[in-house]
Amino acid sequence: MHVDLTLNFSLLYGFLLVLARVSGVIAFVPIPGVSAGPEASRIVLALALTIALFPVWPAPVVTGPVFGKLLGWMAAEAAFGLTIGVAIAFLLEGVQMAAQMIGLQAGYSFASTVDPSTQADTTSLQILAQLLAGSLFFAFGFDRQIIRILAKSFVSIPGGTYALDLSIVDAITHLGSAIFITGLQLAAPVLALLLLLDITFAVLGRLQQQLQLLSLSFSIKMLVGLAFLAGILSFFPGVFAKTGAVTFRTLLRLLTH
Repeated sequence: MHVDLTLNFSLLYGFLLVLARVSGVIAFVPIPGVSAGPEASRIVLALALTIALFPVWPAPVVTGPVFGKLLGWMAAEAAFGLTIGVAIAFLLEGVQMAAQMIGLQAGYSFASTVDPSTQADTTSLQILAQLLAGSLFFAFGFDRQIIRILAKSFVSIPGGTYALDLSIVDAITHLGSAIFITGLQLAAPVLALLLLLDITFAVLGRLQQQLQLLSLSFSIKMLVGLAFLAGILSFFPGVFAKTGAVTFRTLLRLLTH
């Protein structure tokens, strides 16, 4: 009894195109815990998402030289995935920017630890901000939004047809500038309080020059800044959700471009 095994090349090409697009997204989206894990975890995640998107796999028909066309299509798919990944990374970096601003003014930048995701020296406040951003990312269901955008993208932008133009670059640039806006919105109350503390210590030091306020101001600023940050932490989810809505609205607009 003979068994004939036939390989559907159209299905294989569709799998490769979807895998290239999904891999581009995963390469830049800072998923908590994945960066610190083995590289195999990202590969498994990319394959799992690719299989989950099977209903929207493209079925390209290749005529003539196959290898060159396939490489060009996969490069276009990877570029589209990188576009989505960079936009999502900008969203999470806004919280990191706020932690950097607060940590520098409050004095937390003098103590650093090792970031498990990048293996680089960073402040403890930035580590907490990274964990907070990752928790909010899943709490608001942004991971499902990414999968939904990927599924819609194969309908509006078929495999291998994506082309980067000036309008897309301009939209991503505006999302990048939102890093500083989000960071300033989150850090402004603490920065204002720390500025008032600096002015208070300066006035007291001028009036009572025998007081050694310099040695006390450092610890007071750290304690007051941390206490006030804990008090306004409830405002972070609202700002994060608003920025995330703008990010995904921009990505959806790019799909209909």
